[in-house]
Amino acid sequence: METLGSNYLDSVIKLFRYYKELADRAVAGLSDEQLNWLYNEQSNSIATIMKHIAGNSISRWTDFMNSDGEKPNRDRDGEFEHTAMDKAVLLEFWRKGWQCLFDAVSALTDADLLHIIYIRNEAHTVTQAINRQLAHLPYHVGQIVFVAKMLSGDEWRSLTIPKKTRI
Repeated sequence: METLGSNYLDSVIKLFRYYKELADRAVAGLSDEQLNWLYNEQSNSIATIMKHIAGNSISRWTDFMNSDGEKPNRDRDGEFEHTAMDKAVLLEFWRKGWQCLFDAVSALTDADLLHIIYIRNEAHTVTQAINRQLAHLPYHVGQIVFVAKMLSGDEWRSLTIPKKTRI
């Protein structure tokens, strides 16, 4: 029998999968150079954003029921340092971050949703932590898609519902 909690968990897993797939499709055809491209020194490359998403997810969802979601070994500032990354290495780290999130959320039950966990020493229910991540990741996926679209120019193919063409 489906419960409100199981419905919620199924729904968030589908949303996380949707946003991962959106980003995956946006970067699929990009070169190493494009992934590491910067608009200016204040902006982030797609590679930097992907590195941040992976680092954030690994920190947040590793042993999250028992330890703070901001792990002492995480180098958040380092995630935002622009260092060129090889696409294969980047995609492996990206996959690891998402897998950590999916493994953690998929293992949850209704009873876990009100459990108190900590992120940066701030108490959250598991539901609040999931919602926090569900707001954070799409924000960055939107950045990835936007930059990928700019870099692709006329080669861009819509990832969702394409614009109607005018005749």
